[in-house]
Amino acid sequence: MASRQDIRRYRANLLDELNSAALYRALAANEKNEELSEVYRRLADTEQDHADSWAKRLKAVGGKIPSFRPSWRTRTLAMLARRFGVDTVLPTLATIERNATSGYDRQPEAADMAPVELSHARLLSRIDESVRVGRGGAAVAQIEGRHRTAGGNALRAAVLGASDGLLSNFNLVMGVAGAALSGTTILLTGLAGLLAGAISMALGEWISVQSSRELYLEQIEREKEEIAADPEEELEELVLIYRARGLAETEARALAARLMGDPETALEALVRDELGIDPDELGGSAWEAAITSFLLFAVGAILPVIPYFFLSGTTALMVSAGLSTIGLFCIGAAITLFTGRPVLYSGVRQVLFGLVAAGLTFSIGKLIGVTIAG
Repeated sequence: MASRQDIRRYRANLLDELNSAALYRALAANEKNEELSEVYRRLADTEQDHADSWAKRLKAVGGKIPSFRPSWRTRTLAMLARRFGVDTVLPTLATIERNATSGYDRQPEAADMAPVELSHARLLSRIDESVRVGRGGAAVAQIEGRHRTAGGNALRAAVLGASDGLLSNFNLVMGVAGAALSGTTILLTGLAGLLAGAISMALGEWISVQSSRELYLEQIEREKEEIAADPEEELEELVLIYRARGLAETEARALAARLMGDPETALEALVRDELGIDPDELGGSAWEAAITSFLLFAVGAILPVIPYFFLSGTTALMVSAGLSTIGLFCIGAAITLFTGRPVLYSGVRQVLFGLVAAGLTFSIGKLIGVTIAG
């Protein structure tokens, strides 16, 4: 006879699978590539089969089937896929599937589901890789075949950027407040911390992206020279690449020869398939990355400073701590998009870590303030 803990576990598994099915249906609806859309529909069908299996098991032990409404995480990821494209959420989905595999490994009733979830994680990672390097329909067909036999991360950077801004400036404000300095001094210090941190983040991101872009351009130019100097060797490289992807020798050679017939097409193929570079992106815009990093850091860093525009003393300190606590919880909740942890657990954990750090800096600031005053 199943215990209450077993019933709760079956119910949680059922809801997880229903959320996965709903999310894959959302991806299928928003995917412009029809072949990939069909892959997502089949993934949704697999997750629905898993959900039906848990529902039957739950009924068999007398458990009540819960009403289903997509979770906050599912709705958020579906919204991001709709607004920014399906590829935006692929790395997050792969992580979710790997977490599901880990959870099922500890459940004897899910022994047949764990390998399927692992297959889904690998499949999503492969799709993400294919999208990023622009491999197109042939890769999709290959992916589809493998799945049939087996059964970002810009988003992450955005959350972590806001987290860095909030944590660093919250601790800075608390440290200065602990030293019993005036509200004006705290405000100016907080704004200085915001600008210094945001500019540092933006500059670092600009250098990183621009350096990558320059490296890519150099590699493309070198590849262009190699095509002109030794086209036969480049043809053989393409043949090896396509053979490694599963094409027969004759098919790989015919495809490579066709591509090498036009220098521009050959260059694009080698840049994408050998170097893994998308010529249309070239690492993205350095200025766009810098501005985005600046704004994300600033969004987090402004929260502990806001009260000091209007308030002073203990009231400003308490409101600053309150706003920062809310911000910490929201960031912790956003992190569950990648980890799959419960929102309350992740949010509270983020709050506790942030408040402990702020408490330490406040205490150090107070100690320094007393020492200076004495």
